[in-house]
Amino acid sequence: MPTKTPSPADFPPNLTVTVTEAPSSSPGSGPAPNILLLLHGLGDTAAGFTAFARALQLPETTIVTLQAPTPLPFDLGGFHWGDDVSFDSASGGLDMDAGFTRSTRILVSNIIRDTLLAKCGYQLREILLLGFGQGGMAALMAARELDKTSKIAEVDESSSSSSTELTGSLSGVISIGAPYPLSASTLGSKNRTPVLLVGGRESTAVTDTAVQRTKEAFEFVELHRYARRGDGMPRNRDEMMPVMQFFARRLRSRQGVPAGSIEIT
Repeated sequence: MPTKTPSPADFPPNLTVTVTEAPSSSPGSGPAPNILLLLHGLGDTAAGFTAFARALQLPETTIVTLQAPTPLPFDLGGFHWGDDVSFDSASGGLDMDAGFTRSTRILVSNIIRDTLLAKCGYQLREILLLGFGQGGMAALMAARELDKTSKIAEVDESSSSSSTELTGSLSGVISIGAPYPLSASTLGSKNRTPVLLVGGRESTAVTDTAVQRTKEAFEFVELHRYARRGDGMPRNRDEMMPVMQFFARRLRSRQGVPAGSIEIT
């Protein structure tokens, strides 16, 4: 089917979604060849990440910002991706790793399979996920589940004309400040979706053990650490550079490399 640019009306009405279209390109160029799905952190909303989407200005890329499905209790404000709300015994704060069964189902079935693939005509290789904190964990879980679904689709390919839409892996996952969840299984073959993990120096979440756990679940894992402490979003050009380099490697382009461009290695 022909590819079309997604609109908020394409997604389930119970979900809060914003769509940031690609920067203007030449007339008649058609829908952008890439989808970037943004997942905010624990206690945030889609509105904050929509501003980040506009600031990115990624060429040939439509950015879909999704709000987590469940509001935090106790009038804390914001939303979360977990199946439950739990507190970290060490810090006393909210624990990011609270199970992701519901959010994985929403991301895999409602957002990616039923909307971006079935309604809008994209393929998995044209979809990249970026999540911050708990949103990063949700993104990694979705990539892992999609890989299992793809393997089933490949087995059933001869009996279903639409099953080929689910074959392959995502373009990539960028997880800022969060590894593959401890609550999730690493059994089975490694997922081939390329992953960029970003964390601060002496990170409390992206520890060496957590990085190793992520590498047990994914075959291609790249790690970048800020020079500073803390696992927040990138604050300057140097901290953002590995993310932009990952985009440059994984996003598709119809226009090719512009004249006069300089390759960053």
